Amino acid sequence: MAKIAFLGLGVMGYPMAGHLKSAGHEVCVYNRTTAKAETWAQAHEGSFAATPRAAAEGAEFVLSCVGNDDDLRAVCLGPDGAFAGMAKGSVFVDHTTVSAKVTRELYAEAGKSGISFVDAPISGGQAGAENGVLSVMCGGDVEAFEQAEPVIQAYARICRRIGDSGAGQMTKMCNQIAIAGLVQGLSEALHFAEKAGLDGRSVVEVISQGAAGSWQMANRYETMLDDQFEHGFAVDWMRKDLGICLDAANETGASLPVTALVDQFYKEVQKLGGGRWDTSSLLKRLRALD
Repeated sequence: MAKIAFLGLGVMGYPMAGHLKSAGHEVCVYNRTTAKAETWAQAHEGSFAATPRAAAEGAEFVLSCVGNDDDLRAVCLGPDGAFAGMAKGSVFVDHTTVSAKVTRELYAEAGKSGISFVDAPISGGQAGAENGVLSVMCGGDVEAFEQAEPVIQAYARICRRIGDSGAGQMTKMCNQIAIAGLVQGLSEALHFAEKAGLDGRSVVEVISQGAAGSWQMANRYETMLDDQFEHGFAVDWMRKDLGICLDAANETGASLPVTALVDQFYKEVQKLGGGRWDTSSLLKRLRALD
């Protein structure tokens, strides 16, 4: 078993760190709000530290799941950052959804101290984190990935290296691009069913068994029909992710017209006060147009 530091105890990181402890690893956590780290340590018989550097000292692996590019830089760099406390040969694994630019920047910075850096964004939502069945898409050096994979398996259904540094983040962008279009399509289908006077549950029962079926349909249609949008990934977070996708598309020359449109629809949801609603709230936007 390994000595591990886990940085960031949000809705994803908190249960992920718990799975690592349950797997037998020695886990020290850090969170910007210390009270949450204390609560985790008490609940899981682990330990907590006041700074990322203190958590990382002596750790073979340092894992992070924070908010955005700036948050990731903050926990990695500077005198209290994790890199300052990590030993040569240790591995930093980042599960945050961030830009490939910051990933490559930190990969290079870590390398100056002999530290490996693996970008490993995740998909599966809060339920996937709690149940230990996340999809993990990785970028970085082969050797570093092979060292980290057995640790990541504590909360993964699938874990794959896609390519060099940044490839994991670019794959996560593909994930979010695909989801955006799917949720809009599902929202329009359910809205159409309502307008046509059809029973939405009966409609989904039939169409979900054919080509229209998807994870979004199977897991979100009932709450969508019931006008409940407190069950998943928040709109504010999705807009952050789609902004990363659209920036990368400009850099690569990719055309993402549907993604750009859905991003604007989510902006309208935010104006309705739905920044913390889950991403299936695109249906609520359509209902508000009536």
